[in-house]
Amino acid sequence: MRLRNRLLLLALVILGGLVAIPGWGQNQPQAASSKPATASAASTREKNLQEYINLMRADVRQQKAEIMGSMMLLSADDATKFWPIYSDYDAQLTKLNDQRVANIREYARTYNQMTDQKADDLVQNALSYRKQRSDLLAKTYDRVKQSLGAITAARFIQVEDQLLLIIDLQIASELPVVGQGS
Repeated sequence: MRLRNRLLLLALVILGGLVAIPGWGQNQPQAASSKPATASAASTREKNLQEYINLMRADVRQQKAEIMGSMMLLSADDATKFWPIYSDYDAQLTKLNDQRVANIREYARTYNQMTDQKADDLVQNALSYRKQRSDLLAKTYDRVKQSLGAITAARFIQVEDQLLLIIDLQIASELPVVGQGS
């Protein structure tokens, strides 16, 4: 159970969550209860987790936008062209990250009962996510290049890629290596 909690917490770092949730993953004393109360507690934990993810994403998106803004060196005119493109990119990236969160949750759920088929499914999903994210970056690069030129577009790619690499490293460092299964 602690491993699952740790993996679910990892979902919070999907977009750079470098903030720890105090007490998460610690065993909480529970009174003897009926199954409906247990189901209710699980539902409450899931809702709380989703709320933490939403809050974390909002905070990280704000931080990413601030970093992007400071690194892009945009004039007022260029900013009016760039930010709508970036906002569209960010919305599409958020949808892709929902797939990543779901894949990590599935990994957590099946970690102790891993099969060859499940491992393959998880890896295929992860590879699909990476390809879709790469395609999204390429599409956004082209849009920025058309609006603002190749130098500004290259700056966007460099900054965004560095931020994504930091996030990816954080996530990879938290995920345990897949075991032998059952």
